[in-house]
Amino acid sequence: MLAADPQRLGNLISASTDGPIIIDEIQKLPSLLDEVHRLIEARNPWFILTGSSARKLRRSGVNLLGGRAVTKHFHPLTAAELGDSFDFDKAVRFGLLPSIYDPRKHVPPDEYLQSYVQTYLKEEVMQESLTRNLNSFSRFLETASFSQGQLLNISEVSRECQIKRKLAESYFGILEDLLVGVCLPPFQKRARRRIIQHPKFFLFDAGVFRAVRPRGPLDAPAEIDGASLETLVLQHLRAVMSWRNSEGTISYWRTSTGLEVDFVVYAADAFAAIEVKRKRNITSRDLNGMRAFASDYPEAARIILYGGDHKEVVEGIQLIPIVKALPVLERTVWPGND
Repeated sequence: MLAADPQRLGNLISASTDGPIIIDEIQKLPSLLDEVHRLIEARNPWFILTGSSARKLRRSGVNLLGGRAVTKHFHPLTAAELGDSFDFDKAVRFGLLPSIYDPRKHVPPDEYLQSYVQTYLKEEVMQESLTRNLNSFSRFLETASFSQGQLLNISEVSRECQIKRKLAESYFGILEDLLVGVCLPPFQKRARRRIIQHPKFFLFDAGVFRAVRPRGPLDAPAEIDGASLETLVLQHLRAVMSWRNSEGTISYWRTSTGLEVDFVVYAADAFAAIEVKRKRNITSRDLNGMRAFASDYPEAARIILYGGDHKEVVEGIQLIPIVKALPVLERTVWPGND
């Protein structure tokens, strides 16, 4: 009905309408934004417009309500939001998509995640006409999961899933536009060393990553668990930065000699280097990346989230059990700014 005549939206909204008018999946009918704009100007109603892809809106050159709307990003749940319901092991294994924690849902988490990947992600790609070949995209998605938390090598991914490099590049763009793929840039401000230039790739949620990632007899559980743990930390950092409206970036730092820091939060109100370690005991060798970063950026807070059970400070580096850190990550990375 609205596709045939967007102005019918105004007829559905009475002058006495109280509360927000919610339109889901707005990207499926971009022409409706002009009518939303007109109604805001004429009646000043309160709209909430949600969508899972910005690609169609950007490419259509539609009215994006500049100056009349605030953009907010919904992220998976966080440990702070779940409170006493937060289960660290469950979060590492199944991620933090809200439906997994909804008591009204009775679908096992692993079945829900498989459905999410098989139905939502792939059908969304088809409905948005983002690719004509779902089989090649499915192969790509599985291959891309092997790059989780790794330097992104598009040429290698394209070879593995037997598609052209430009097509693989466009598929990574689709994942970012659907808000399920994240590419972290290298941190290069005031660089004193030769820094690796490739971005790092992540799927947005630890559970989604594990659902996409193929597993077999030759796959080491530690390798998958390590990538899942890094993803869990990243999704918390992204959520906190988003809800704080913190202007800044999350990146990584790696030198050409292999010294590395997993995440660098750089914003007006925070500058922190964060390493994620599964191991229970941190050795002197585990501190090498932080030592190098500290010599170049002594202003930064230095934090290692690890699998142990006690806090300590070594050479100015905070060692914090990751189970304890996630619920208070905001205070840890943004100290004094609760």
